[in-house]
Amino acid sequence: MRTILAFLISLLVLCSAISAARAEAEPSSETIARGKALSEAGGCAGCHTADPDKPFAGGKRIETPFGSIYAPNLTPDRETGIGTWSDADFTRALRYGVAPNGSHYYPAFPYPYFTKMTKPDTLAIRAYLATLTPFRNSVKSPEVPWPLNYRVVMRLWNYLFFRPGLFEPDQLKSAQWNRGGYLVTGLGHCGGCHTPKNYLGADRRGLAFAGGNVAGWFAPRLDGAERSGLKSWSVDDIAEYLQSGRNAKSHAGGPMAEVIVNSTSRMSDTDVRAIAVYLKGLPAGAPEPAVTAPLDTEMKAGQAVYARLCIACHEADGSGAPRIYPPLPGNALLQSADPSSTLRVILDGAQTVTTPRAPNSGSMPAYAKQLSDEQIAAVSNYMRNSWGNAAPLVTAAQVAKARQRN
Repeated sequence: MRTILAFLISLLVLCSAISAARAEAEPSSETIARGKALSEAGGCAGCHTADPDKPFAGGKRIETPFGSIYAPNLTPDRETGIGTWSDADFTRALRYGVAPNGSHYYPAFPYPYFTKMTKPDTLAIRAYLATLTPFRNSVKSPEVPWPLNYRVVMRLWNYLFFRPGLFEPDQLKSAQWNRGGYLVTGLGHCGGCHTPKNYLGADRRGLAFAGGNVAGWFAPRLDGAERSGLKSWSVDDIAEYLQSGRNAKSHAGGPMAEVIVNSTSRMSDTDVRAIAVYLKGLPAGAPEPAVTAPLDTEMKAGQAVYARLCIACHEADGSGAPRIYPPLPGNALLQSADPSSTLRVILDGAQTVTTPRAPNSGSMPAYAKQLSDEQIAAVSNYMRNSWGNAAPLVTAAQVAKARQRN
């Protein structure tokens, strides 16, 4: 009898220990909330949601210069999601780009930036994702040409371009600057769009945040370049833009509008301010290209188009109505060396992004059917080289190429 009683007591003790271990292993509500905030800072839902009714279930098609990639399912579904992944599996995938089966992800998944994240932040995101509704969603395989369809090729890419390692704080900078640096260069993966890429899709060294091409748009410079960078923007300007999608100098459009709606407008004031402080501290990198002023005939042709179609909203002096219709003098995106974003707006029109901080909207009609390639080139050159602006000339051939992307 004593033996049975001792066994039962031992069993109860063991069960209590297991329960206690499980309770200890369960992430706290604070950890889950932090993971949610971090996933928003990383814009995870923006890429991993194809169907709004199935958030994080993957399947969204992501175009790259090398083919199409389909974002995987991040819900805790055990068959098609990450429900069976361990913490180690998740960390390895996020920070090193390696799936649980040992295959390598393509860098369309920004693990070259996520590698800078700390383990607690990585596991906080993992804890949050585990609370999501599991959705069964088998995602398509990547549509990339040979030999890129063999993922083993990524081993060579990683050897050449991937440098794993945590973000290293600068002890000479403030805690706020370092927090901003951690978010910008790591979780926020801003360089994924705003840094030019080499012919193999890796960041071009020495040109961090010098601007890059994204799906027919140009992500502008984030460094301190005078005309096309952030030299004329204050910390407040940057923070307002990230939180509301607009400020007194510019409005967000294209892929950046999605980033603001899904990510930066949801971030804490503290983190957005830290990002602004870090970006404002970036020095000017590569010199801006030399500019040849348009011929008088070109400027007059552009001015005629501007007077007929643009002046009602943007005013004769380009001043517009800040935060409703963006001003054009000193506009950094307008003066970018690559005119892709300007051409996209003229061809396709634009809708001002709405956020909780800036719910009022404004719009610009599309002019692809009203204007010829020559007229769009002329009005682009007029705006890019008036009111003190200076930018390289746009050609009709560039407009024709941009038009073909529709």
